[in-house]
Amino acid sequence: MLVTNPCLQADSLVPAFSTLTSLDDGWEPLTFPKIKQHSRYELIREDGSQVVRATTEGGASGLISRLDLDPGESLILRWRWKVSNVFDRGNAREKSGDDYPARIYVAFRFQPDKAGFFERAKRKTVAVLFGEELPGNALNYIWANRLPAGSVVANPFTDRTMMLAVNSGAAQAGQWVTVERDIVADYRRAFGEEPPSIVGIAIMSDADNTGETATAWYGDLSLHAAP
Repeated sequence: MLVTNPCLQADSLVPAFSTLTSLDDGWEPLTFPKIKQHSRYELIREDGSQVVRATTEGGASGLISRLDLDPGESLILRWRWKVSNVFDRGNAREKSGDDYPARIYVAFRFQPDKAGFFERAKRKTVAVLFGEELPGNALNYIWANRLPAGSVVANPFTDRTMMLAVNSGAAQAGQWVTVERDIVADYRRAFGEEPPSIVGIAIMSDADNTGETATAWYGDLSLHAAP
């Protein structure tokens, strides 16, 4: 595996929130040009551990850890999270409902040989204007409202992002929930092919489409190659 992030720890491939002195230690803001109102992220103590608390009030932004990682044959992502509530108007199948109190965003490297001319031209323009290369496909692990747990659907804005509902509904709101996923297996299921290298993993709580409010708590994300 090629790993270029200098902040990675020996027992995981993603910086652990529980050991950070600042959110700048291996994480950086993930914002979007057309969204001016951002979610708030802060390190707090919760149930005896240091975690990240995210508050979103009609805005959207995230925290991303940049990577350059070959996922190999199997790559296990494990995390725990908690939400205060789900969004009444949340709906993973509609643009107006594409908000989640908590999500984990896994971004993969863009593959120009699999893209059309206009897609390549658009990405080149973005790189020139903003000095940053856009990622390619993405997996979003979401705490959904009405989408049944286990469902996989295309994002309503782009089929280059696939939404995987790992939790759904309000039954477990207010409780810590642990999730474990094989990123490689999920990518194969979602896109029908082998994944390229991973360029980033992010947490994000957003409410820019529904205009609602929620708080989420994120524990450590652990990323390991399978034995």
